[in-house]
Amino acid sequence: MSRELQDAARGGGFAHPALFYRGPDDFLAGTVPFITEGLDRGEPVAVAVPGPNLDLLAKALHGRAGDAHLLDMTQAGRNPGRIIPGVLRAFADAYPDRRVRIIGEPIWPGRSAVEYPACVQHEALINLAFADRDVTILCPYDAEQLSPAVLADAAATHPVLIDDTGSVPSPDYAPTRVVADWNVPLPEAPDGAQVLAFDDATLTEPRLAAYRYAMCAGLDRDRIPDVELAVNELATNAILHGGGSGTLRVWTEAGHLVCELRDRGHLTDPLVGRVPVRRATPGGRGMLLVNHLADLVRIYTTAAGTTLRVYFALTR
Repeated sequence: MSRELQDAARGGGFAHPALFYRGPDDFLAGTVPFITEGLDRGEPVAVAVPGPNLDLLAKALHGRAGDAHLLDMTQAGRNPGRIIPGVLRAFADAYPDRRVRIIGEPIWPGRSAVEYPACVQHEALINLAFADRDVTILCPYDAEQLSPAVLADAAATHPVLIDDTGSVPSPDYAPTRVVADWNVPLPEAPDGAQVLAFDDATLTEPRLAAYRYAMCAGLDRDRIPDVELAVNELATNAILHGGGSGTLRVWTEAGHLVCELRDRGHLTDPLVGRVPVRRATPGGRGMLLVNHLADLVRIYTTAAGTTLRVYFALTR
């Protein structure tokens, strides 16, 4: 482990370095010392990486693997919008008075081009979500298989970059710019998409339309209530915060059921749906629930309106 990473992990405040690794041995060299030192210091340690890397770590840690909280990121973080509230904050908030260490690998070679923008925004938003926390979040990147463009985005979302030669401050670190740059218009829905306009008087119709389409598309029956609930939450938000009306579009695409809702609202808080809401706080849980239910959430928002697109895999 580099001295800079050691200092960040041992010190106070928030640290968010990126680890560029090349091959399994390089991955283990950059992560195992980070984990074992944390365990030696009595710090809670969580690891959320794709299954193959999780298996590597479990073997390398030997009997200590059970002392860390291990998660397969391809499952826990399939939807990037779920990672901050459901993985990172869920672990860190369980230890409010202690420094914690987390390894999170949200971007791996199997990520699709549709998922990637949400992944980049997630990495940028970690810096905002944990700005005042005593947490070190180390993010590995497979520098052999990921493209130079992906590694360039990592340099913009992480203040420190680590590889086998050491660590350096990232000269391109600009997470706020990254969030704005990836807030881009979504591709238009296909011509065959089902379209339904709704308002306060017809608020139940989007849920019913989504239910019927999901049934016809062959979505697993145990997931259909997830679709209904997510669409109902988004339609309700359109009525309450999006100008009182909206438009639902539903279609299938690349093995997913896709539900899109457009309204005239503007999401000004980039962390909406990504941080837990205090129990005593009324409301504010709709997007949290949608992120929990969906396999992917994409958002495009401007002062002229917002498009929210949620994806549900037709098969698991």
